[in-house]
Amino acid sequence: MMNFVVKTLANAGALGVAIWLVQDITLTGDSTGKQALTLILVALVFGLVNFFVKPIVSLLALPLFILTLGLITLVINALMLLLTSWLAEQFDLSFHVEGFWTAVLGGLIISVVSWALNVVLPDGD
Repeated sequence: MMNFVVKTLANAGALGVAIWLVQDITLTGDSTGKQALTLILVALVFGLVNFFVKPIVSLLALPLFILTLGLITLVINALMLLLTSWLAEQFDLSFHVEGFWTAVLGGLIISVVSWALNVVLPDGD
């Protein structure tokens, strides 16, 4: 359970950095508390997308992974971020990613920050 909380907080931090750095990734809300709650909920959606959908897409893209020497991972991460944006819209969360190239840049930022946070934060097994 602790590992789930740590991963969700790492995702929230990484999403927060991407929102802060990339102009076309937006999170709106009436107050700071509402924005923080929305960020945590979006992090949960992002974590679920990465847990359930990403392995299937990665498996289907395995030939492309080999052909592109792993660069297809950037596209897969962007697609997962766009799917998270779409799901957030369906759940009436005020998170939006505008366009594919924005999602590629956001996915790259989220990957790097999430990796760094998972290294620093405790594992909590």
